[in-house]
Amino acid sequence: MDEAPSVLVLGIGNLLWADEGFGVRAVEEFHRLYEAPVNVRVMDGGTQGIYLVQHIREADLLVVFDAVDYGLPPAAMKLVEDDEVPAFLGVKKISLHQTGFQEVLAMAQMMGDYPDHLLLVGVQPVELDDYGGSLRPAVRDRIEPAIEIAIDWLGRQGVSIAKRAAPLAEDETLASREMRIGVYESCRPLPEQACRVGDERLLADADFAGPVDFETEIGVLLRSPAGGRG
Repeated sequence: MDEAPSVLVLGIGNLLWADEGFGVRAVEEFHRLYEAPVNVRVMDGGTQGIYLVQHIREADLLVVFDAVDYGLPPAAMKLVEDDEVPAFLGVKKISLHQTGFQEVLAMAQMMGDYPDHLLLVGVQPVELDDYGGSLRPAVRDRIEPAIEIAIDWLGRQGVSIAKRAAPLAEDETLASREMRIGVYESCRPLPEQACRVGDERLLADADFAGPVDFETEIGVLLRSPAGGRG
């Protein structure tokens, strides 16, 4: 009998920036609703980036949930498989963790351990610019379909995932106490109580303008004497 494949179901993203938290909330719900066999690991990868490489190297099958800027209508879902996954994560990054995860995949490949099959279940964000905000309703509605897609894909790879007899309570999920969705949403300040989209002193200043090319300007700063280089 063939040995069961090692499976990693991974959610990446940042819960603090609205729809950037889609991947993490998806794996939390996956874990809450489904009981994975011993060869399947369900993991909140957050924004750990390169620190995930060993987990990737150990996986034969990799499923990733993430918010991805596909250039599609808000809340649209798109599936990407196998060799296209790292390329897609690098086309239009919407946050630092995506570049980091692309590098994780490249490093795993260079080290000679790479999943046999990959699936990226991505959703187009509705809103990112809301520090302390939660998922927008349209993106939250994509969590259950995203999980069903992942389970169906794993089934076609020969990996069966069964529903729990009863869903886990919120305090039994993958989330830390402070980041459990119920606690997070009930305890964060309202927009009128805390600035969540930028400093209004800057936003109201007609002389303020954001960088035209952020990465180029950072590179210039790092090469300047003030940045520690000659």
